[in-house]
Amino acid sequence: MNKTELHNSLAPAGPTPSYVPSNSSSSIDPSSNVGVPFSRLRFGQLVIVSFLSFYLNHVPFTLNYVLPGILAASILCIMSEYAEIHEGSDVPKSMTPPTIEEIERALQSQVVPPGEDTSDDDDSASGEDVEVVEKPGLIWREQDGKSVLVPSFYPPKSSKNLLNRPLTMSEVSSHNTRSSCWVVIESHVYDITRYIDHHPGGWLPLTNMAGKDCTDAFANYHPANIYKDMLPSFYIGDVTDSLDGTEFVKEHRAIRQELLRRGLFETNSYYYYLKIVWLSFLLVSAVSLTLLGPSKSFRLGGAVFMAAFWQQLAFIGHDVGHNAISHKKWKDTTLGIIFGNTLGGISLGWWKHSHNVHHIVCNSVEHDPDIQHMPLFAVTDEIFDAEKLQEAGVYDDEKQGFWSTYHMKWISTDVVSRFLVSNQHYFFYPIMAVARFNLYIQGFIYVATAWSQDAWFAKRFQKLEFVTLLGFLTWLTLLVSSLPTPTERLHWLLLSHALAGWLHVQICISHFTMDTYHGHAYNGPQDDWFKMQCFTTMNVDSYRWSDFVHGGLQFQIEHHLYPRLPRHNLREARALVKPFCLKHSVPYHELGFYDSNVELVNGLKAVAMKCREYGLKGVGGFKESQIYEGLNAIG
Repeated sequence: MNKTELHNSLAPAGPTPSYVPSNSSSSIDPSSNVGVPFSRLRFGQLVIVSFLSFYLNHVPFTLNYVLPGILAASILCIMSEYAEIHEGSDVPKSMTPPTIEEIERALQSQVVPPGEDTSDDDDSASGEDVEVVEKPGLIWREQDGKSVLVPSFYPPKSSKNLLNRPLTMSEVSSHNTRSSCWVVIESHVYDITRYIDHHPGGWLPLTNMAGKDCTDAFANYHPANIYKDMLPSFYIGDVTDSLDGTEFVKEHRAIRQELLRRGLFETNSYYYYLKIVWLSFLLVSAVSLTLLGPSKSFRLGGAVFMAAFWQQLAFIGHDVGHNAISHKKWKDTTLGIIFGNTLGGISLGWWKHSHNVHHIVCNSVEHDPDIQHMPLFAVTDEIFDAEKLQEAGVYDDEKQGFWSTYHMKWISTDVVSRFLVSNQHYFFYPIMAVARFNLYIQGFIYVATAWSQDAWFAKRFQKLEFVTLLGFLTWLTLLVSSLPTPTERLHWLLLSHALAGWLHVQICISHFTMDTYHGHAYNGPQDDWFKMQCFTTMNVDSYRWSDFVHGGLQFQIEHHLYPRLPRHNLREARALVKPFCLKHSVPYHELGFYDSNVELVNGLKAVAMKCREYGLKGVGGFKESQIYEGLNAIG
């Protein structure tokens, strides 16, 4: 078998997508110098970065130096976003996917690149041409950011848990609780009930996928070793009616296989070196201007730089929260807490706890915390319309609302919430300007209650979370207290937090105007994993040079499809996902940043008008409001 035949035999099952470039089956020849120009470009970048870092962090704060400094910083940002350009090859020159020779040697020795033994077989094809047809079931997965070729299924060592009978999705769907949790992964059924309270991502994501086919969700949140080291002990049988054989599913999974084959899950460390220099410039500028600024204008300029620092730092926090930098949970989480919590003040543990659930049940009225913002906002009238909630079977007449499985409380409407929601399109931007203060509070609440929400995280990181959040409040208090007057201190806090609120607007854009639904998705071909991410998420159209402003949030569709894919490779995923959606008539919503804001405000206004029309019939009048109950000490 020649190299081309071998490589083609390792392509994903099913037809090759028409949107994959025709030369994508070509590999990098290790003897070629295709990577040399990019390596030299990297060296040149580091030289320039070193100069810019020294210049930006040591110049005196006079007007003659501020404008050139901002220009130099802008160049630095643009350079970091162009760090991944790789013309002339389908495989980025910064990546190291296994070559044909490496794959061939791996199959012969039964060792998968980068050296992990993934086979229980004793037979070897050493010294002979490898016929891949003799080794069925190989699939690309991700391990520590590297693409590895592994068996698609590892049987259990013991048969004591096997049910020894065919299973159906209907039977699996009846095991959909915390006390009885079955999931389907690539047509194999696993009873994970005894593991659910030990899950590192918390128990909520598992209960939200209980009784479902979670093949794609599992693949996108777990490295390759989990399939071998953990899943076999929970295996109980196979289903006969999964979606694995459908052409749509095979083809969209082929996209992920192609991304893995190209090595795009590997992080380019140089990209983040540039980001560290950029963040250092912002932080040093913010602190220096605040402490040393000769006038109030300069000191408030420090607030502007601090807002930019917090916004840009949050993007790094988002990356480490998804283990998309080192791809090692312990390392990313530890570094994220130490630097993210201490410098940004937002609890990584709280964010991960909320965000893990959000990704699994995106835009579910009852389950997604990212759209549960009552009494301030309602992204759909189905949050407060009793008749629609009754139709969905989630309305409680006594509580006059629905149960939030994330917040563990009833969400209902009253006079106050009706007033706020009826005017939410006016309140949206002002609330975003102060929303960061609420996140500080949520962080401390989470740390105090972490054991009841995520015991795995609390056992390992609760103390570190508390110390780092306290550290943030300490240095921020000292910095602000250095300002000469109380008025200036207030102005500094409001300005820095208001501008940092741009981040919250960017987050809301991604989902607020998209489809919402009741209950759980992933019930069949009409709402499978791929389609649901497209139904509930939108992109922001942007130029590559401005990607640093959006921090990867402009590619939310691709991020929700492949959350462990490094930020700098999301454009590569978009080049495959968008044509696939067009081919299959799957919605792919993408607007510019301004148009996205217009759509967001119009969407909030439309719901506000429905709330006004809905009136007091949904809230029972003033005597049923939370304010009335509080004034009269009811409950």
